[in-house]
Amino acid sequence: MILALDTCLTACSVALLDGERVLAARSEAMPRGHQERLAPLVRELMIEAGVGFPALTRIGVTVGPGSFTGLRVGLAFAKGLSAALNIPCVGVGALEALALGRDGFVVAVIDARREQVYVQMFGDGVALMAPDALTAQDAMARLAELYAGGPATLMGSGAPLLAAAMPSATVLTPDGPDPVAVARLAQRARAPVHSPRPLYLRAPDAKLPI
Repeated sequence: MILALDTCLTACSVALLDGERVLAARSEAMPRGHQERLAPLVRELMIEAGVGFPALTRIGVTVGPGSFTGLRVGLAFAKGLSAALNIPCVGVGALEALALGRDGFVVAVIDARREQVYVQMFGDGVALMAPDALTAQDAMARLAELYAGGPATLMGSGAPLLAAAMPSATVLTPDGPDPVAVARLAQRARAPVHSPRPLYLRAPDAKLPI
């Protein structure tokens, strides 16, 4: 029984899986407010599914890349619940979760602001590169190197920034990964840990005053 959480982008999302069966899933678009909404949303999900917290055997949570504040909210909640229930907590990459279930060439891309994107490219579900923070121009150059033809999808908030480089691609801009995809990736983890670490691809925007 897996509970999956995602708060690292502009949605607050949760899902509950029992093996391959999706018991319940919810996603609410929100650029801010994850901290206040996550716990009530999880409680509502568990009530909807008719499942008690002791039935959980694993927790999956997105570790980024994404909003520094948002991903910390999800990680803190997931780790706390993991410790309370004494069950494993599995970190899942947001880009991998965005791409899951899409055939062909998939570019998972998040608008990172400051003229950058977080990007990872996949071919039929296999990662062709590690997650990276690149300028849109450099991401287009990487795309040209790795794309070998066939069906293609640009997936994520940064997809429109790369659309000119692949005009025939399907462009999708969800608010965040499907929480069911997060759950399925957490389910596949062979060696779950209790304390996953955030995936930071660049330094935070906020600076301490000098």
